[in-house]
Amino acid sequence: MPTLADLRVTQTARLLQVGGERSFRRRLLELGFVPGTPVTLRKIAPLGDPLEFEVRHCRISIRRREAAAITVEVDG
Repeated sequence: MPTLADLRVTQTARLLQVGGERSFRRRLLELGFVPGTPVTLRKIAPLGDPLEFEVRHCRISIRRREAAAITVEVDG
């Protein structure tokens, strides 16, 4: 199953499940990372970490390791 860490810049996917530690999952849900929500990878830092995503018209950066815990369905 693809994860947020697998996306290419400008690629959009729909969130399926937020994994990881409980406090991390809760924080992402508060920020709008809700299953069914579209999310787009906007930027990758020069050393490859963190990744910047756009979700619900906000830009949020998370570590690649954390992005790998979030499963997605890639849009066509």
